[in-house]
This record gives sequence, structure tokens and C-alpha cells, in this order.
Amino acid sequence: MKYNWQLPNWPDFNFNLTEIEDDLFAFAGETGLVSGLLQAIPIDLQIATIINIMVTEAIKTSEIEGENLSRQDVVSSIKNRLGIHKASHIIKDVKAKGAGELMVNIRETYAETLSGEKLFEWHTLLMKGSPGITSGAWRKGRSAMQVISGPIGKETIHFEAPPSTAVASEMKQFIQWFNETAPGSIKEIKKAPVRSAIAHLYFESIHPFEDGNGRIGRAITEKALSQTIGRPVVLSLSRTIEADKKCYYNALKEAQKSTDITNWIKYFTKTLLSAQRETKQLIEFTLTKSRFFDRHKEVLNERQLKVINKMLDAGPEGFKGGMTAKKYMSITKSSKATATRDLQLLLETKALRVEGGGRSTNYSLNI
Repeated sequence: MKYNWQLPNWPDFNFNLTEIEDDLFAFAGETGLVSGLLQAIPIDLQIATIINIMVTEAIKTSEIEGENLSRQDVVSSIKNRLGIHKASHIIKDVKAKGAGELMVNIRETYAETLSGEKLFEWHTLLMKGSPGITSGAWRKGRSAMQVISGPIGKETIHFEAPPSTAVASEMKQFIQWFNETAPGSIKEIKKAPVRSAIAHLYFESIHPFEDGNGRIGRAITEKALSQTIGRPVVLSLSRTIEADKKCYYNALKEAQKSTDITNWIKYFTKTLLSAQRETKQLIEFTLTKSRFFDRHKEVLNERQLKVINKMLDAGPEGFKGGMTAKKYMSITKSSKATATRDLQLLLETKALRVEGGGRSTNYSLNI
């Protein structure tokens, strides 16, 4: 079987957008709505929302590759880089530090042309705390770069990238394509999802680094989206992908067999649309959360505030399993009697509502 880069018309991708015109239109609309919602909320909430999305992207893009980062260290890394902390916080998780710095760099330099030096900078940030990995350089060596799964001896090869001797020339061509398809350039691609879908597939098919290609590929996706819409995009693509990794890898595997990428663009556009809609829900929830907190904060004691904040931090999906007296006791280190009394007061002030009954009784936010 030949892969896309082995075909005579590589990298001249062809596609038909007829079936996804509605999705492309919907994505443009949702992007505009998200921008409007952000501008309508107070500046402190705007900043908090954007940071939350960057943190989610950093964590989820690593989870796709099987790595778990410290959320608090990613938050600190991003806030340090943005200058929000009066004094830089000490970060123990080196990988989290690099991932956070990468998110800020992508956002701050979205309008710049792409270069090999920029990709090396990103890769160096990403590979912090990864011993044995050559960072900030194209991969070398004679061994084939393969994407595989399965136990040793029974591996399944999903894809084999171009040999390392071809990487430099392939990446030179990729970077030229990326810059020539940017807004105002000679081969401009005006539809942001289309350009980002091609960019992601094109980069992943070259697989130019020893490690971290998936994460850098998703960073390139974000840059392509932001450049094409003319402002930093506000969404976490990796969160949506991570929710169904199998579908993502299957779509990528099929796309790397041909230069006809209609189905890949269809999949990628729908995924971006879902991610943008999730962001809209998050912003709406952030505003609801702010109003809820303002309404109740004056009547809540320290224990209740701690629990309410914990529940609010769970996001639009809610606190898993709801709040229970047992969870309340664990969070606040209080007695059963105190927990029961506090929960009853939260019901009376209509901050919480009761769900279920008997031993299954739990509480959810009344928002």
C-alpha cells in the first residue's frame, strides 16, 4: 500500500466542499457569536475564560498522546508567561511549564508567518522534561518513522512517514504552502476550517519530529484558524478530539492513503464546529456562574463558599454525581451534622436544588 506522500501528485490535495457548505457557514457564525459573547462579559471574566480554554487545550492535547499534566502547573505557567502573577510561581511539572508557555506563544504570534525556527521553538517548549528526545530539530536516523499500535510482535502499522533524509525539503515545501495560503497571499484559502484541516493533515503526514508531532500539528491547526479568521481563535480542538480519539485516528489514517481529502475535511470541519459550540456553552456558563456567585456570596459561610466554588469549577457538565453530604464532609473537613446543616441552608437560599432521594440524595447548583 502506498501512502499519500508516495503518490505522484503529492502534495496537491483535492477535495469537494459541497456537502459541508452548511457546516462551514455554521462555523463562521459560531465563531462570530463566541467573539461577541466574550466582548459582552467583564474583562476579568474574559481573561479567565481565555486562560481556562488555553489550559484545557494544553492538558487535552497531551492526554491524546497518553501524557497527564498538572493542571495547576499549566495554569501557573500560562499566568507567569502572561505576567498576571505579581511574582512568578514555582512550577514543579517541567512538561506542564513548557505546554503552558507553548499555548501563550501560539496565541501571541498567530499573525506571524510560519518558519522552521518557529516550529523548532515550539518543539523545544513542548519537549521540556522529555529526556532522550532531540528537541528543536528535524528527526534524523535511518529507521522508518511509523505510527503503530498493538503488543510487541503483533504491531499494526497505521502509517509510515517519509524518510528522515526527505524531511527538510518536505518541511520547506510545507512552510511555503502554509504562508502562501494565508490571508492576502497568492494562494489564499479563505475558509478557516479548510485551511486548518489541510495544514494538520499535511504536517502529520510528514511527521518531521522525533516526538510531539501530534501536539505540534494541533498547534499549527490553531495558528491556521487564527490567521484565517483574523484574531486568536477561542476553542479547544483537543478537548473535542480527545472525547473520541478513535474517530480522529481512523479519519487521519484514511486520509493518509490518498490525496483526495474530502472526507478528512468533512470530519475536521464537523469537529471544529463541535469545539466552537462547546466554547460558546462554556462562555455562557461562565457568565451564569458569575451571576450566580454574585447573587449568593454574601450569605455563604467559608465552608459553603469552598463547596460552591468546587461545584462551579466542574463547568457546564456539572459536578459528577452531584454534591452529597459525604462529599461535603470530605471537601470541608466538617462533621456530618455541620455538613447536613450547611446543605439545608443552601437549599433554603435556593443556591442548591435536591436530586433523588434516600441514600441517593444529592444536590446540584440551582442555575
